[in-house]
Amino acid sequence: MTNDSDSDSDGGSRTGRGRGRGVGLAAVRGLALALVSLPGAVLCFVLSAVSIALIPIGIGIVTTPYVLTGVRMFANGRRVLAAEWGGVRIAPSYRPLPADANPWARTFGMLGDPATWRDLRWLPVDMTAGFVTALLPAALLLYPLEGLAIAVGLWRVLPDGYWYGFVRVTDQASALGAGALALVVLLFAHFFAARVLHGHFLLTRAVLGAPDRELAERVRVLTETRRDAVDTSAAELRRIERDLHDGAQARLVAVGMDLGTIEALLDKDPAKAKELIAQARRTSVEALSELRELVRGIHPPVLAERGLGDAVRALALRLPVATEVTVDLPGRAQAPVESAAYFAVSEVLTNAVKHSGADRIWVDLHHADGHLRAAVTDNGRGGAVIGAGSGLAGVERRLGTFDGVLAVSSPAGGPTMVTVEIPCALS
Repeated sequence: MTNDSDSDSDGGSRTGRGRGRGVGLAAVRGLALALVSLPGAVLCFVLSAVSIALIPIGIGIVTTPYVLTGVRMFANGRRVLAAEWGGVRIAPSYRPLPADANPWARTFGMLGDPATWRDLRWLPVDMTAGFVTALLPAALLLYPLEGLAIAVGLWRVLPDGYWYGFVRVTDQASALGAGALALVVLLFAHFFAARVLHGHFLLTRAVLGAPDRELAERVRVLTETRRDAVDTSAAELRRIERDLHDGAQARLVAVGMDLGTIEALLDKDPAKAKELIAQARRTSVEALSELRELVRGIHPPVLAERGLGDAVRALALRLPVATEVTVDLPGRAQAPVESAAYFAVSEVLTNAVKHSGADRIWVDLHHADGHLRAAVTDNGRGGAVIGAGSGLAGVERRLGTFDGVLAVSSPAGGPTMVTVEIPCALS
């Protein structure tokens, strides 16, 4: 049996090993970042300054869009690294440019974008403070190695009076002092190297980030998604009204008329009345079937009763194409989210059946990192796009109401993979 002290010891050792690996990883990443960022920032800054300076004589009109595009690529690369290595998200906020813009419009359109000037201000910061904060984790790990080497005998081949930090190494005693200082630095690295690299990315966000712009963009997106949600709801109400009027309502009216005729014929022509009763029964069954289909189109009962996974499985069973459904959902999302995900998957499956020419479809539902993800893959001909008038464009608009996204990968010749992602929590 393991006592508490043993458990604490094991946990402490695992934490120490994990932190040690974090120090090494931060050092390697920081060193790679420093070796790339310094020449990259210097090159981008020099080319930008020269190109902008050449605008008055016309040369810069042609070169500046290409140079600034390169600067944006360099900055976007740092944004990706900040998210992947530091968990710091820096959203780009560049203004879109017309695809057919001429060099003059592109040059001054990019120069009129505040995000461009944030990029240019960031370059000097990146080549100075950014370079230091990127290199420091590696220095904190490598510099103590020199001190330890001095302590074990390297001091003998060093010139007299060699300084290691603030320790002047002249004999074995002072060399041991250098080793002690190296251990202190190594201890400091153990606790702070990863934090220093994280600080590098926070510095990057402080210069590249645009909180006002992000807030304005967020307001714009919310306005558009609210408008789309209102339009979608109004269209859905019109569809329900039309289906009721043209389908179930007309059949119920016919049943009522048949019942009136039956009442008049019961004594005069019982055979004809019996025929009309059978017809009324068929009409009522059809009306009930249409009402059930209508209810299923609004909110399938299986979705409300058994959740998204079983609802999609039931949907797959009704398809004319062999469909395999994989579900890994440890709980249920809120009803509106489940409904949005269900109808998104339903629309994607309908498109696959109608247009892809596939003979097999795979659906994967799972929840990870606070997002509900549904991936629909088919082995059809490919070529699916999100365009105006397509079913996928409508799905994308409806998902926007929930901050959801739709991604399509559909090369010519297939396969096609459509991914739906909605942020949510499971209960």
